[in-house]
Amino acid sequence: MKRRNAFKPHLIALGALVLLFSFESQAARKNQKPRLILQITVDQLRGDLPARYLPNMGEGGFRYLLEKGVVYENAHHAHSNTETIVGHTTLATGAYPADHGLIGNVWFDRTTGEMTYNIEDARYPLLTKGADVDAATEIDPTQRVARSEGRSPAAIMVSTFSDELAQSTSKGAKVFGVSVKDRGAVSMAGHAGKAFWFSKAAGEFVTSQFYYDKYPEWVNRFNESKPAQRYANTHWELMKPQASYLFGDKDDQPWETAFGAYGRVFPHPYGPGDGKYYTTLLTISPAGDELTLDFAKQLIENEQIGVDQVTDYLSLSFSSTDYVGHLFGPSSLEAEDNILRLDRTLANLFAFIDKKVGLKNTLIVLSADHGGPDAPPLVNQYGIEAKYVDPATWDKAAAISKLKKTFGIGEELILAFNAPYVYLNRELIKKKGLDEVAVEQAIAEEIMNFDGVNIAISSTALMQGKTPDTPIMRAILNSHSPKRSGDIFIVFNPNCFINDFDGLTVSATHGSPWRYDTFVPVIFAGAGLKPKRVYREIETVDIATTLSAIAHTNRPSGAAGEILPEVMP
Repeated sequence: MKRRNAFKPHLIALGALVLLFSFESQAARKNQKPRLILQITVDQLRGDLPARYLPNMGEGGFRYLLEKGVVYENAHHAHSNTETIVGHTTLATGAYPADHGLIGNVWFDRTTGEMTYNIEDARYPLLTKGADVDAATEIDPTQRVARSEGRSPAAIMVSTFSDELAQSTSKGAKVFGVSVKDRGAVSMAGHAGKAFWFSKAAGEFVTSQFYYDKYPEWVNRFNESKPAQRYANTHWELMKPQASYLFGDKDDQPWETAFGAYGRVFPHPYGPGDGKYYTTLLTISPAGDELTLDFAKQLIENEQIGVDQVTDYLSLSFSSTDYVGHLFGPSSLEAEDNILRLDRTLANLFAFIDKKVGLKNTLIVLSADHGGPDAPPLVNQYGIEAKYVDPATWDKAAAISKLKKTFGIGEELILAFNAPYVYLNRELIKKKGLDEVAVEQAIAEEIMNFDGVNIAISSTALMQGKTPDTPIMRAILNSHSPKRSGDIFIVFNPNCFINDFDGLTVSATHGSPWRYDTFVPVIFAGAGLKPKRVYREIETVDIATTLSAIAHTNRPSGAAGEILPEVMP
C-alpha cells in the first residue's frame, strides 16, 4: 500500500497536466476559425425532401450532411411572404424582411409609381452587353418587371453576415456569391462581396459594374469555353432505372407544365444550342446546378479561396430545384431525379473543397430560401381540400358597388395588386378627402369574401397591433415594411395559390406563411462538428447570428436570431 501511495503525487500532477492540456485544447478550438464558410442555399428545398429521397442517394452529398452534420429537424422561416429574394436575404442578414426590406421579389415603388424588381439598380449595368433579361427566354415573370439591366444589393437595408466578415478582417476575407439567379447571388454576397450569376440571354456567367470595372481573366476564360453548349442536342435523362424511383410510375401527371417541346415526360430534350429557349431549359433541369458548380470550382481555384488563416466566405445558391418544382411539383419524377442529381453535384463540390481547402477547415451550412406546396390535384387525392386560385375570376361586382356606395369610388381605389400585396391609390383617397384607414379596412373586409382568401389584413391594423397574436399574424408582421409593403396583405387558404406565371400555368407556387412553405432544412457540417439531431424549433434568422459568433464578427445590423449552441466550438 505504501509503495502505491508513493506514486499518488505524481499521478495528481499528471492528471493536472492532462486537465490543463484539455482546457487549453478547448480554448484553442473556441478561438480557431474555419478557413472557409461555405453557405449553400437550395432554392425551394422543403425540409422533408432530402430525407425522403435519401435511400436512393449515394455517398458524400446529402448523406454526408445528414449523417455527419448537426441537423435541425424543425427549422422554419418566420416571415409570411416566402419568396426567393425574401428567404435569401433573411439567410444572409439574420433579419426579418420587416427590417432588411426585401419584402418580395417585386414591390410597388410609390416614388416612381412603378413595380420594382428587388435588386435592380440602373446605376450599375451589367458588364456583358445584351446580357439583361430577355422576356422571350424567361419563364420567371418577376424578372420582366425590371426596367433596367443594372443590379446591386443597394435595396438591402441592413448588413449581411458576409459584410460583417469583410469589415472584421479589413477586407482580408474573400467574399463571393454565385447562383443561376441574380437575386440568389447578390443577396448572399451582400454589399462587400462579389456576385456572379447566369445570364440566359448571354448563356454565360455575368456580373454588374457594382462589383467590377471589367471581368477577371479567369471569368473570361470560363465564358469563352462556352460550358453551357455541352448540353446542346442532348436530353435530361433519368439517372437511375425508372422503377427504382419513389415516383417512378408517375412520369406523366396531368397538372405538370409542358413547356414546349421540353414536355412533361422523360427524356426532356434541350434542343440545339442556339434554340430560343435553350438556356432557359438548362435552368429548369439539373444542368443549371451543374453549371453553377463548374463556375464555383473555377472561382475557388483562381481566387485562392480558403488558402490562408483568414476566414473566406462563399455562397452557392442552387436554383434548379425551384424551377423544376414550379413546373412539375415537388412530388414528381422530375423533382426526384433533380434532387438525386443535386446530391451528386454536392458530393462533387464537397470532394473538391476537401481537396483544395479540407472539410476539416470548412464550415458548411445548408438551408433553403423557402419550401413549397404540392400541386392541388395531387393533394386532392388524399382527401384534402386544395385548389388553384384565379383572382381574375373573382366576382368583384358586389364589392365594387359597395365601395362606390360607401366612398363614391370603386375599382380605381386599387392602384396595383401583386400577391400577396394590394396597393391603394393614396393620392386619389387623399384627393377625395376620404379616411385612408376606413378605406383600407373596407377593402380588406371585401377581399375576405373572395374565393380562397383566408386573411386580408390592413397595414394600419398591423402597425397599430390590432391583430390576434397567432403564428400567422406574427409572420405577417415580420414581413411588413411600411415603405415597401402594400396597404393590404392577403393570405390564401392552405394548399390554395395562384398558379399563373404571366400566362404560363405552373404546377405549384410558394409564397405563403403555411408550414409547407416555411419548413426548410438547416444543416451544419465540417469543421470538426460531431453529428447531432436537434428537434426543437429554430428560425432561419439564427444562421447569420451563429455564423457571426463562430467567426467572431459583429452581428449583422438587423440580426434577430439566436446563437445555435450545438454548432459552437
